[in-house]
Amino acid sequence: MTTLFDPLTVRGVTLRNRIGMSPMCQYSADEGRATDWHLLHLGSRAAGGAGLIVVEATAVTAAGRISPGDAGLWNDEQIPSWRRVTEIIKQNGAVPAVQLAHAGRKASTARPWDGSGSLADADGGWETIAPTAVAGSEKLWRIPREMTSADIEATQQAFCDAAVRALEAGFAWLEIHGAHGYLHNSFLSPLTNQREDEYGGSLENRMRFTLDTAVKMRQITPDDVPLTIRLSATEWHDDGWTLDDSVVLSQRLKAVGVDLIDCSSSPMPGGQRPTFEQGWQVPLAERIKKEAGILTAAVGGIRDPHFAESVVAEGRADLVLLGRELLADPYWPYHTAVALEQDLDDVLPTQYSYWLKRYEL
Repeated sequence: MTTLFDPLTVRGVTLRNRIGMSPMCQYSADEGRATDWHLLHLGSRAAGGAGLIVVEATAVTAAGRISPGDAGLWNDEQIPSWRRVTEIIKQNGAVPAVQLAHAGRKASTARPWDGSGSLADADGGWETIAPTAVAGSEKLWRIPREMTSADIEATQQAFCDAAVRALEAGFAWLEIHGAHGYLHNSFLSPLTNQREDEYGGSLENRMRFTLDTAVKMRQITPDDVPLTIRLSATEWHDDGWTLDDSVVLSQRLKAVGVDLIDCSSSPMPGGQRPTFEQGWQVPLAERIKKEAGILTAAVGGIRDPHFAESVVAEGRADLVLLGRELLADPYWPYHTAVALEQDLDDVLPTQYSYWLKRYEL
């Protein structure tokens, strides 16, 4: 028996296995709306056997997009396009999740294959906002406007409004994007938050924006729908956000109704350079799971079936999320099931499992 293919129930949602697809930006939306690309990209990973499909960073405001090609749920007109996506994911046995996001000072950029740098107004760029009016880097040169109390309240409301739209679109699992230097992460990190009001300075203050947002989202989210968050569990920098901080925040998030921490990280300039080997971020999920007493998802170059099985079987995390490996192989869950001698009926649609079980290929 394997553990990786055991179901996982979170609130009223049951995943068929412990394998999920990480949210990966495709920069291929049409004014925030899903396109045929999303149907192909997300539907094929559901058919390939993943239990959870997390749709890419989906902007809660137009100004919160990373690029003009970002997914969005900032208006009702975007709902029908995402309903098509959730339906095809469900039809293929997976649970559709969405990562609701605001890019903060990393907004208004070109798509990665167009350079990723800040877009000038003349090139279609827009005003950005952040906790502090400091540019992201030489490449991300646009200086954001420091958020006022009114901006903070409006942005939190935008997360709630987008959550309502996501539920109407058929998403069954909500994730807040709190990682990778985007808005929530930039409030948390002392490297990027230089505020002197109740949202800056102490750890308690820097956690306030994210905790308050989680409270408001939990209040409008049905009891049977999981609410999760992706954190940069550490910035790998002595002066930055640390794993110790993440344990504290995770405890607080659990107390207000967050169900799972999706554990990533953000190496920052001037800090440590981690070794990017398979499972390099799994220890982050393991520590948060054990010390905060909350479900966790592990990420970080996971590709070997037996390694993935060990992460879950040893209780280091409750599920594994794959990114590039699922881009390269949408049927990684199927190949993993074969390697772990799992019944294919529990993994693939009947249209595939019947033939693959009947004949040796």
